[in-house]
Amino acid sequence: TNGSALPGFVLMGFSDRPQLEQVLFGVILLLYLTTLVGNTTIIVMTLSDAKLRTPMYFFLSHLSFLDLCFTSSIVPQLLVNLGGADKSISYGGCVVQLYVSLALGSTECVLLAVMSYDRYVAVCRPLHYASVMHPRLCLSGVATTLVQSTLTLQLPLCGHCLVDHFFCEVPVLLKLACVDTTFNEAELFVASVLFLLVPVSFILGSYGLIARAVLSISSGEGRRKAFGTCSSHLLVVVIFYGTIIFMYLQPAKSRSKDQGKFVSLFYTVVTPVLNPLIYTLRNKEMKMALKRVLGTA
Repeated sequence: TNGSALPGFVLMGFSDRPQLEQVLFGVILLLYLTTLVGNTTIIVMTLSDAKLRTPMYFFLSHLSFLDLCFTSSIVPQLLVNLGGADKSISYGGCVVQLYVSLALGSTECVLLAVMSYDRYVAVCRPLHYASVMHPRLCLSGVATTLVQSTLTLQLPLCGHCLVDHFFCEVPVLLKLACVDTTFNEAELFVASVLFLLVPVSFILGSYGLIARAVLSISSGEGRRKAFGTCSSHLLVVVIFYGTIIFMYLQPAKSRSKDQGKFVSLFYTVVTPVLNPLIYTLRNKEMKMALKRVLGTA
């Protein structure tokens, strides 16, 4: 049967561990509220403080907006399922979750790569520091999502509705199909390489050039300042790409189902809350802007 003929899906999530569900509900709710407050604060500060109207903070505000939308497409449904006996999600809800999370995740992969180029220009070519994000980069993420999600939803599911995960994700939905999914898996691998390995290679190349430029600075203070401007972004990159690459490029047979759930939990819930903490606690300009907004400086 076609998936659209099903009344919906059952997100199994962590239902086999009821005690863990109660703990996860409290922890995830706290992290989600912190994500909302932290990323909203960054957006408000970059819009209200004239000193933060630079390409770096333009990208940072967009990163915060993406994180807000990305986590909000998954976490509310996750909290509902963790907080009660009903683990169901409608077919339409699953489709929306699949499209939105993939589109935003792909766009964030591209945005982080653009931010690495922004850091390269700031350190290596400061006189030409006027880079702007091209909208075609984000549109490429959305276009790939449309193809990948549509191909997945076209697979016959033969009446299966039990999703052994906490949200609708392509690798998990492929397991529900009762036909050969070799083509879909190949397409998923190509998309993963395009939006994961290519940006990571670009980022590593940018930071390699940055490191070479920084090491040529004679002043120790200058080197520390230059590394300080890049360390926050590099930390975000390691956390974000590391978990997603582990999920999408590791052979499915080499990881357990619980392992996949916890890895997905990390990049859907933990990473969005770390971004504002990393950028605000490790960035002097953001801390000063926050003090100005609060009227304490």
